[in-house]
Amino acid sequence: EVVEECLDIGIQAPTGSNSQTYHFVLVTDPEVKKPIADFYRNNFFAFYGGDGATTSPYAADDPRTDRLEAVVDSATYLANRLHEVPVWVIPCMEGRMGEGSPSFMQASLWGSIMPAVWSFMLASRERALGTVWTTLHLPQEQEAAELLGIPFDSVTQVGLIPVAYTSGTDFKAASRVSAADRTHWDQW
Repeated sequence: EVVEECLDIGIQAPTGSNSQTYHFVLVTDPEVKKPIADFYRNNFFAFYGGDGATTSPYAADDPRTDRLEAVVDSATYLANRLHEVPVWVIPCMEGRMGEGSPSFMQASLWGSIMPAVWSFMLASRERALGTVWTTLHLPQEQEAAELLGIPFDSVTQVGLIPVAYTSGTDFKAASRVSAADRTHWDQW
């Protein structure tokens, strides 16, 4: 009920031309989760390497370097336990982008679902539910679609959002590169 309430809030977000072509597949069945979690885990370790370790590509004083170990530890934990997360939300969009689709068409597709998913994630956090937008099952999107009964030819999965109650609510601001260093007024 709480996840459905958060989705009701999420879909209040704007969509391109008010199309509302999003769908959400809620996954709780362990038998369905297992093979998809295996896709995710295999893709994770192919990306990060066998042990999940990585070295920072950033300078020693860059805030991303400070947090890299914790981020990789957290991501590795999820990769190894994704199948245990109580609920997955798989946001989907009607339609498929053809290879080489112009960037404005891609932006329209993503821009019609990202605000709803982000609003869902914020509503979840307000209710002590932890979420994260993941995409590492998508290299096997077609296989996942078959397991989930999603019509692959006409519906695009855009992520997999694990949802579970957090072990605490004492959140703090994340270590980030300064917004001022990433902001450009009137020109780049």
